Amino acid sequence: MTRFEVWAPKAGRVEVEAAGSLHAMEPIPGRPGWWAAEVPDAGHGTDYGFRLDGGDVLPDPRSRRQPYGVHGRSQVYEHHRHQWHDQGWHGRPLAGSVLYELHVGTFTPEGTFDAAIGRLDHLVELGIDIVELLPVAAFSGHHGWGYDGVDLWAVHEPYGGPDGLKRFVDACHGRGLAVVLDVVYNHLGPSGNYLGPYGPYFTSAHQTPWGPAVNFDQADSDEVRAFVIENALSWLRDFHIDGLRLDAVHAIRDDRAVHVLEELSAEVEALSAHLGRELVLIAESDLNDPRLVTSRDAGGLGLDAQWSDDFHHALHAALTGERQGYYCDFGSMAVLAKTLTEVFRHDGGWSRFRGRRHGRPVDRLRTPAHRFLGYLQNHDQVGNRAAGDRQSAVLDAGLLKVGAALVLTAPFTPMLFMGEEWGAGTPWCYFTDHPEPELARAVTEGRRREFSRHGWAGEVPDPQAEQTYRRSILDWSEPGREPHRELLDWHRALIALRRRTPELTDPRLTRVSVSYDEDARWLVMRRGAVTVAAAFGPGEAVVPECGEPLLVSDPGVRAESGTTRLPGASVAVFRRK
Repeated sequence: MTRFEVWAPKAGRVEVEAAGSLHAMEPIPGRPGWWAAEVPDAGHGTDYGFRLDGGDVLPDPRSRRQPYGVHGRSQVYEHHRHQWHDQGWHGRPLAGSVLYELHVGTFTPEGTFDAAIGRLDHLVELGIDIVELLPVAAFSGHHGWGYDGVDLWAVHEPYGGPDGLKRFVDACHGRGLAVVLDVVYNHLGPSGNYLGPYGPYFTSAHQTPWGPAVNFDQADSDEVRAFVIENALSWLRDFHIDGLRLDAVHAIRDDRAVHVLEELSAEVEALSAHLGRELVLIAESDLNDPRLVTSRDAGGLGLDAQWSDDFHHALHAALTGERQGYYCDFGSMAVLAKTLTEVFRHDGGWSRFRGRRHGRPVDRLRTPAHRFLGYLQNHDQVGNRAAGDRQSAVLDAGLLKVGAALVLTAPFTPMLFMGEEWGAGTPWCYFTDHPEPELARAVTEGRRREFSRHGWAGEVPDPQAEQTYRRSILDWSEPGREPHRELLDWHRALIALRRRTPELTDPRLTRVSVSYDEDARWLVMRRGAVTVAAAFGPGEAVVPECGEPLLVSDPGVRAESGTTRLPGASVAVFRRK
């Protein structure tokens, strides 16, 4: 027997189609808008759907499985049937860890959880602590980034469905790897979104880049908030996920006195205490507001960390010389030095790109640096380039090593994007697989129009072309051959150095200082007794004496007459005598 429940506050009649027949549902006493029915011969594997006021049969908003795609019937799925093998797993703290962002569909040619399991030993040998998965909630079509998910409780079937995700998490835990999952609560995708007929999941009171906002603060929003929070807890509890990366929280509009993110933080903290397992919440935010990662006791929202795009922009612009778009506010050694010591370049000052003041300062005394993720590449910063070109297509080997060294020795929690560690030669493009011709055409034309408006003269890959997706799959023959192997060894050496050097995992921003020469294009970062010196320009850089070398990217690094000389486009880590 299975009890089916659904929230449909505006419906006058609700039925569930299950086990080959329709069953009338009754209002649940004390739970306004909720309907329920028990079906004796339904159980694990039974296909079903709901019918509102005699209309078409729709998928369950809380469907645990969509084996026939997002437009098909839902299927009863019982979590307790999976046999876990991670009983001794208690999670990993974010502080001191190295993250690795991974897209299941392009990590391997097979594009499945099971195939990804076969590459986990590579991550362990690299020195990774936490795998961060791009969204896996069910979305329309076979392949895509996952940010247009519509069945938030179901796992994308082409990846391996819910059982595949559980096998992947189990395998990660068995190798000492934690798993963070990217979730999207600011919008749903355009294809297969059936929430509207069920209830007021969206509101026109607020607008987002994707249309009406998710209803977190208008009438009937209690149930919408519960829908999102319970979904988050389900990933952590039922799939043994160790943390969530919350997509674009600046687009989560909530004017209530208690923000939904604060409520989510409290619920996750309670679940962590109950499970006896470390659980983390990581935000992506464009607000530059440290209140996101300030404790609830101190008036913040209580999240554990947030991505730091300012550090990315500062490092990217310094390495590449790019100044278009939002990079116009970045590129100097001074700006890079500020992000290394104060986190945000925009902390209340003027932003030329925005045409206004932006951000709020980070309290360097009270806010540990591990609450901010630092990276040179991620899915957004690669995939949202017109051609999906990686840093390896833009920078030479010397500057790639400089970038890697600053990411992995900065005071932040470092994150790599899959393939970055060997300078993957494959691009990572924006790709979609919408089956609706009009939607597919709109996506293709919109992508080209966007980059034409920004002055891009090259050809923009068609997101709907299967070849665009195929070109984005990692080539696993690359790590074993040069020049990729040398860069992979460099990343391994940096992570190993970080792991054995206490100064490099010290989260205190007050123990970081930076000096630089704008004209000579060099920068020296000091973290206690450890010094990192980097030359960004093509010519030799002469910097103050740094100490004994621990790791150098170029054998030409040498000490001379109270100074240290760095060949152009090189970096070295030292310990003072």
